[in-house]
Amino acid sequence: MSNSDDTAQETLRGLLHARHSCRAFRPDPVPRAVVEQILEDACRAPSWCNAQPWQVVVTSGDETEAFRQAMLNAFDTGHPNPDFPFPTGYSGPYKERRFTCGMQLYEAVGIERGDKDGRVRQMRENYRFFGAPHVAMISTARELGPYGALDCGGFITAFCLAAQAQGIATVPQAAIAFYSDVVREHFDLGDDRMVLCAISFGYADDTHPANQFRTSRATLSQVVDWRD
Repeated sequence: MSNSDDTAQETLRGLLHARHSCRAFRPDPVPRAVVEQILEDACRAPSWCNAQPWQVVVTSGDETEAFRQAMLNAFDTGHPNPDFPFPTGYSGPYKERRFTCGMQLYEAVGIERGDKDGRVRQMRENYRFFGAPHVAMISTARELGPYGALDCGGFITAFCLAAQAQGIATVPQAAIAFYSDVVREHFDLGDDRMVLCAISFGYADDTHPANQFRTSRATLSQVVDWRD
């Protein structure tokens, strides 16, 4: 392996290990040129037949605030109406990982185990976009079904890594898809689009307790079945 290959591998590993879901942002806007570069890089993500089903609405300034208020109002008064079915349950290792992640967050921000109101307040932060100055709302083509959504997952990963390379923090949020009808109306999306998720992004508030923990990852033995 050449030195250039070593450097590329270390760069990728560095981005993958440094990226985390940011849950508190500074209000400073990201320069448009930086956002454009992130999007251009993310659009290199692979997709089935190169269909590139992702469509992205990026908000800044007053548009972020308007979307934030629409989502907060939906959470406070609305009824969930997702385009995609949400998980019917979590069992085994999935339940354990989900529980551990939630407990890490609650402990970081000082929410006691029995504090239901505190948990609701923290859930509401999803719809405040954790104070992020920008949101990238992602929809997919309805006719492409689950494979269009799968391709969008590749775009989301590429976006997060491209942002990390620019020093920009991200948090992918499926939470907004609970209120897909509100999102569709707010952005005047056609019925041919399905609301998938949003990525809130900006500069991380590194002093906030919500950003002080890191989740673990499963070992290869837990997720890989070798067939030699």
